[in-house]
Amino acid sequence: MGIPAEHRVAEGGEPLRCCLRDAGPGDRLLLFGYEPPLPASPYRERGAVFAHAEPCAGLTDDAAYPPQWRGRPQVLRAYDARGWIHEATTHDGRDPEAVIAELFADPEVVRIHSRNIAWGCYMFALTRP
Repeated sequence: MGIPAEHRVAEGGEPLRCCLRDAGPGDRLLLFGYEPPLPASPYRERGAVFAHAEPCAGLTDDAAYPPQWRGRPQVLRAYDARGWIHEATTHDGRDPEAVIAELFADPEVVRIHSRNIAWGCYMFALTRP
């Protein structure tokens, strides 16, 4: 789409998609448009996300809910194989695994996107285990 990335200095608390943690004050960041993985559908969208400007260690445990984001309310959008939203809900951050398990209990759900409850930004995706 030709939309340039913007270099930023973190105020602190910006959710980073590269390592699924919050930025610290003074961290060098990139703010750029990202299109989360979905088949072509009316629900496929692009939105702004933050990442470290330089390579970072990345995820420390890709099988666990991001520890720094526990307690953060989120929107969870459950998608079917066509990339259509099958169900959407919110959680308060206290027990996200229970809400995720409930969404994946529906056999038609193949992926879940977690989004910031206030800004709507994409946070991360989960695929059916």
